[in-house]
Amino acid sequence: MTQRNLKVLLGLLLAATPTAAAQTLLDTSAAVSVQNTLQQSQGGPMTVNFDACNLAPQYCPDGRPPTGEAASGQGAGQAAASPAPASTTPAPATTPPAATSAPVLPPVPFTTAQEATLAQARAALGGGQLPQARGLFESLIAQNYRQPEPHFGLGLTLLALGNLKGANFEFTQLVALAPERPEGPYNLGVIASREGRYADALRLYGEAAGLARGKAGVATQRQILEALAAEQVRARDFAALSATLAEIVTLDPNDVEAQFRLAQAQVLAGQGAAALPGTYAVLERQPARVDAALLVADIYVGQGLPDRAVRELDAAAGRVANGGDRALLLLRKADVLAASGETRAAVFAAQDATREDSRNAGAFARLAELRSLRNDRPGALAAYQKATTLAPKNAAYWAGQAAVRLALGQNAEAVRDAAQALRLKPEAGTLARTQFVQGVAAYRQGQYGPARTALRSSVASLPSAEGYLWLGLSAYALKDYAGAGTALAESVKLDPTPMARQNLASALLAAARYAEAEAILRGLVSDQPKNSEAWYLLGLTQRAQSREAEARQSLKTAANLGNTRAKGALK
Repeated sequence: MTQRNLKVLLGLLLAATPTAAAQTLLDTSAAVSVQNTLQQSQGGPMTVNFDACNLAPQYCPDGRPPTGEAASGQGAGQAAASPAPASTTPAPATTPPAATSAPVLPPVPFTTAQEATLAQARAALGGGQLPQARGLFESLIAQNYRQPEPHFGLGLTLLALGNLKGANFEFTQLVALAPERPEGPYNLGVIASREGRYADALRLYGEAAGLARGKAGVATQRQILEALAAEQVRARDFAALSATLAEIVTLDPNDVEAQFRLAQAQVLAGQGAAALPGTYAVLERQPARVDAALLVADIYVGQGLPDRAVRELDAAAGRVANGGDRALLLLRKADVLAASGETRAAVFAAQDATREDSRNAGAFARLAELRSLRNDRPGALAAYQKATTLAPKNAAYWAGQAAVRLALGQNAEAVRDAAQALRLKPEAGTLARTQFVQGVAAYRQGQYGPARTALRSSVASLPSAEGYLWLGLSAYALKDYAGAGTALAESVKLDPTPMARQNLASALLAAARYAEAEAILRGLVSDQPKNSEAWYLLGLTQRAQSREAEARQSLKTAANLGNTRAKGALK
């Protein structure tokens, strides 16, 4: 997979990761949504809905029976409460109290009166009468502490009230009294997520998944696994995420989305070949699915088979009916071809993408980049102009257009486009590129002070050999030879081109650092024996060190190569 596409896939994954505040509980009073970890659709994360009464029917206020596998009574599939309202003050970080090492005594059976109180407490919680539910559950705990159910109900109530510390205590008691039930560690994991203790949340969800595995209902197992997967995404543990998603697929083999998310996780875990069967299975059921076709192409690129990736993309483009979808596939084809050095074919693929979706500003910008790679600057400018027309608030497109104008020698126009990019408050990388354009254009117009200022800002946020080269030239023009030497030395360090080395030697010579200049120039004339300017500068450094015989020999060499200044220096 290319770096560009790996970043896209990882960004998709992170965008779908729930925040601590958004982490849902195993709901007991209303249907809730659990965010998927990898796939997003129509601008937001996809959801899987669970019927609360199916998970814990004893909390349904209407008393209706479950519609599928349910975890009733004190069974493993009981669930946690509705998401609590946001607290006005952040809850203090809590950790579960240490469990007692004393043996757990069996619970004392409820009396008839206590069973009636439990039913009242559940009804109050299900009806949103939280203070009443809290009082009833607390009274039951005082009467029959070893029964786990009142601790569970009170934990749910306190969560709904935003009392994380109290809920944490009750779920810890639930774990101690009923260690076989997954609700305790699951809800402790929810609290840990809300408090930003993500490592604890990951561990607790894993414990809950182990307790629920093969015992709880499918819906309950699925919800716990989704929570575990969300924390694995946060931790970027893609190997573990793949195992969790494989469990989800096993629970529901017909869930195409889960199967595709598993393939994505496998690719991010470096298991691209293992992801192919699942991805092809998705395409078999949904042949026009663009994201799956793109993933197949990325897998083949990762396996060193770019030609196979191109053929897969071509085949997928023939299966989709939407021009926008074909444009996406063609743009990925252009990326694969460009990465393989086939820039001409890449330009044609990007051109086809713009024809398929003439409103896709990104397609025109990519076409401009590819034309720039082939030194087709007029063509690149035309493509950028289309991109900036379609997306006038995209700073990166204006910065790209400014760079092309600079390469064409259109300095005033480059400055204008750079100014437009700056007005849009670009991100750091685009800002640095825009400042580079400003600096070079100012230098070319003889405005050396502004040039130095812009180039200093550029290299401060995005160091580059070219940026330091122009910064050095600007400083040299201002007779700041020390500053020029420092900047040019950085340029040489990043990319020791002959031009950078020669300019560094010139700056060192101007700063009277003759020995350093001579060392650089001797290496340069050794690499480029016909470089007349380097021979000339070498002669000057030798003369400055009172070695006239050597200086005249170097100057004669430069003169014989056609250097007119060397001829004058010999007179």
